[in-house]
Amino acid sequence: MSLERSDVEKIAHLARLAVSGDELDAVASDLSNILGLVEQMNSVDTQGVTPMAHPLHMSQRLRDDAVTETDQRDYFQSIAPATENGLYLVPKVIE
Repeated sequence: MSLERSDVEKIAHLARLAVSGDELDAVASDLSNILGLVEQMNSVDTQGVTPMAHPLHMSQRLRDDAVTETDQRDYFQSIAPATENGLYLVPKVIE
């Protein structure tokens, strides 16, 4: 697919991109090359190819579930403006 200079001007306007007159021909060429590549990829027969969710069939490496910080709940609640039964009290913001 080949884009004309006027097509690029319209695209740039709609996308709110500042493309100078000197750059229009180069941008049109670049976009035409990209669209040509997309057409080439669309022409490939993918019948019978199972779609992938991820290109790598690997399991996630998990770290040991270990406590790394001390419990500071009492300290944080002691400096909070308002608490009750271990919960932070906040003003009602939705009616």
